[in-house]
Amino acid sequence: MASFKPDKEFSDIATKLWDADENRLTPGTDYAINLQGKTFYHNMGQRDSAKEPLFSYVNMEKLKKMPTYKCFIALLDNYESETGIAEVVTEAEVRENQVFIDAIMETKVMKIVHKYLADKKLSPKDVRGFKHQLYDMWFKLYRRTRGDRDFDSSGFEHVFVGENKRNTNEVTGFHNWIKFYLEEVKGNIDYKGWLPPKIKRGRPRADNNAQLVTIQFTWKGGVKPLGSSFIGTSPEFEMALYTLFFLTSEKDEQDVEIEDYDVQVKVHHLGKMLGSCYPVIRQ
Repeated sequence: MASFKPDKEFSDIATKLWDADENRLTPGTDYAINLQGKTFYHNMGQRDSAKEPLFSYVNMEKLKKMPTYKCFIALLDNYESETGIAEVVTEAEVRENQVFIDAIMETKVMKIVHKYLADKKLSPKDVRGFKHQLYDMWFKLYRRTRGDRDFDSSGFEHVFVGENKRNTNEVTGFHNWIKFYLEEVKGNIDYKGWLPPKIKRGRPRADNNAQLVTIQFTWKGGVKPLGSSFIGTSPEFEMALYTLFFLTSEKDEQDVEIEDYDVQVKVHHLGKMLGSCYPVIRQ
């Protein structure tokens, strides 16, 4: 396993975004998780190390009162999860996407990342131009699988909503805790347990106050053998962080320190399109 070598500039801006996330929820107060037993990739969802759901409580009343959360949740039912099936985007859904971008652009984290990217000439300086860039990056449809005829995916769908890979039992993407919780409430997800970090310092233990975890679960008949997600962070924080790394990182993965976490941010480019972006905890 390669050693962890955090980039200082990326770590500084990522930590600045973390500190500016005013809408991040507090573990033990606004929500509670129950990690339960440890599992491993090779179990592939066949062994259940967690008899209870991952989330034991989320203050949904608080979430629904915060504009960015409310707008984010409205987007989650706009997609067909199976790849290879064309997405049909209605005028109402286009408007929901725009309203979400308008809402997150009122927050500190998005203003910080906009200035950072504009100063590096990677994004337009004007807010309207940046909003257009965000829309194209996150919501513009594309073909995820070579040979498919239909535009069946987008960066937002893959990262935040999740997809079922056609003709397999594999869940791809799905790196958002809010979506996970809502699917648990509906009974669509079976949480199987947590996975230890890639770099071990001592014996890793379940930490129910952790705000970055790696888990295994099944969803809609498919399995996600290893999925990493922030917990309790706001939609705008994740949008800001992933936008930052997609536009700035020249590598497929970047080591950064965020708060107390050693994180490897994975970035997948599909040409100029955002294929995926997500965090992997190293310790």
